[in-house]
Amino acid sequence: MNTSLLTLFVVLAAIAAISHRRGAFVVAVGATVLAAMPAWALVRTSHPLLVGAMALALAGWLWMRHGRTMATVTRWGSSSRRKAGVASTGDIVRAGSALAMRRRTPQVRPSLRATSRWARLVQLVRLPAVAVGVELCQVAGLKVWASIEDVVLAFGGPRVGKSQWLAGRIIDAPGAVLVTSTRTDLLNQTAALRAQVGPVFVFNPVGLGGLPSTITFDPLTDCDDPVAANERAADMLAAANRGGGPDREFWDDQGRRNLAALMHAAALGGHTMADVGTWLSELDDHQQRILLLLRNRSPEPAFEAAVRQFIGTNERTRTSITSTIAPAIGWLTHGPAKQAARPIAEGGQPFDVAALLAAKVTVYMLGGEEAQVAPLVCALTGYIARQARRLADRQPGGRLDPPLSLRLDEAALICPIPLDKWSADMGGRGISIVACFQSRAQLVDCYGVAKSAVTLNNSGARELFGGTADRDDLNYWSTLAGERDEPTTTTDLHGRLASRTTRRVPVLSPAQLANLPAGRVVVFRRDMPPVIGRVEQAWRRADVHAVHHPDALTVRARAWRRQQVTRAAAVIARRTRPARTWFGARRRAVVGWCAARWTALRVRVTGRGGPIRYESPTVVPGQVVDQRRGPHEAEVIPFPQLPGSEPDDPWGDAR
Repeated sequence: MNTSLLTLFVVLAAIAAISHRRGAFVVAVGATVLAAMPAWALVRTSHPLLVGAMALALAGWLWMRHGRTMATVTRWGSSSRRKAGVASTGDIVRAGSALAMRRRTPQVRPSLRATSRWARLVQLVRLPAVAVGVELCQVAGLKVWASIEDVVLAFGGPRVGKSQWLAGRIIDAPGAVLVTSTRTDLLNQTAALRAQVGPVFVFNPVGLGGLPSTITFDPLTDCDDPVAANERAADMLAAANRGGGPDREFWDDQGRRNLAALMHAAALGGHTMADVGTWLSELDDHQQRILLLLRNRSPEPAFEAAVRQFIGTNERTRTSITSTIAPAIGWLTHGPAKQAARPIAEGGQPFDVAALLAAKVTVYMLGGEEAQVAPLVCALTGYIARQARRLADRQPGGRLDPPLSLRLDEAALICPIPLDKWSADMGGRGISIVACFQSRAQLVDCYGVAKSAVTLNNSGARELFGGTADRDDLNYWSTLAGERDEPTTTTDLHGRLASRTTRRVPVLSPAQLANLPAGRVVVFRRDMPPVIGRVEQAWRRADVHAVHHPDALTVRARAWRRQQVTRAAAVIARRTRPARTWFGARRRAVVGWCAARWTALRVRVTGRGGPIRYESPTVVPGQVVDQRRGPHEAEVIPFPQLPGSEPDDPWGDAR
């Protein structure tokens, strides 16, 4: 190797690297061009093995430098400065586009797994993105999506477009849907479209709009199982008693344990929730009945011990526990709620969760801000979600397919499900959760600081609508967006440039977040910088417009256009059928010829891949072939001679 050329190449490469680091890009480019000449001369005059070894060493050195922490942080900082701290088009295409969602189809929707590479390519282009994702917003013609297994949280004040965005997510849900709302607008707007997918049921314990409940739910359902009784009591108490400190948690735990014991005893004895309310108010008069049911029929002795402790405690403690339980069953005094929760024996209309999922049923649960019915709505939501989770364990991949979609509007008011636990588990089991809150402060007030932080950390996407005026909330979202470098110039008294510097400023200031216009959102995904876009409004959708205004000129024009396109496609398909048949035959012939040539080449090179042929051993009369060792290792054993036979006649007298 020519050491002079090598030295010259190293010096020029060092000059190019130092110049590039110091910002002298012209010098760096010139040194790079000059370094290419001795490099090419070294390649031509050196041994190929030596050149290959040097190339491998250089590649390893570059790979080590590229993977270092310092290099990673430097690239991140450079990328953030170049993109002003927000997501670029490349980031959206890589992590949040429809193509990115389709790439995850085999994981999130096992039933849609492609059986061949060609089918996989077709699926990446033609599969509807709503089958595997949740639309978040649109940025300059490019839609941003979240995976259907991610928890999506939306925060926004009233009349900023949050409910209209949620209506679109209800319509697009691929399977069964569970919807909660404090108004009937979502029902009126989306029920007709969801009826085209599957049956539509209404659970209206508050009597909104005078709509009757088409399904009923007895809170004692499955409470003969101690685990189900504990889960049901926890759901009802979580909806009734919110917030508080350590003392509140202690009394909630006491109330959950005793309410679960009472509901378990009622389920074992064939009683109703009204009987549970009577037992709670007149515990001394019914203690023998309760203890007898738990002692003789319950498989869990801890329930009997809990009731005995409840009965034997002092009056002040018993009153506190009773006060904790009472709000969870306050709906017993509400007429529509009692009708929605009536038992099967009294005319209730049962439903099967497995059949609900199979038929892609949509259940609208209507509630109000009244704390009376919130425990009932939360209990039904928890029952359906937990039953679906148990059913998912028996499915391929351990997930529901199509998934169960929970679309929770005003979740903190009427359906405070345990999001801190469900957000970590339900997505991987095929249960898609989209929950809407008025603000982050409402989430903290409902679940507490620790649980709300867990919920935000577990969520895959967070959408911030306008209307937020809380300083702590605005500072939180501004901090989450990060900072960027902003160039600043300084001039003298005569207006001449004095200096150029940069300063660190928030990517999105609190004032910008507070003044977001209606329909605009900031999307925070866990795997890319924030995005500012526009959300889809359901009332602008063509399918919603066609259902609610069938006689409109635009609706009729779209229907006529679809009819003409269908006719034209049928004519084209009929006219091109011979050509398509010929092309298909030629394509199959070419594919078969290529496969045969590839198989022949593989057999010639590796000896594998072709048909397996075994040579049978040659057998002559008077011999036995032992093939127990394998066809190619057969042992030929001479047939034993019979007494009195001639040596040259193997059969002898046996003939």
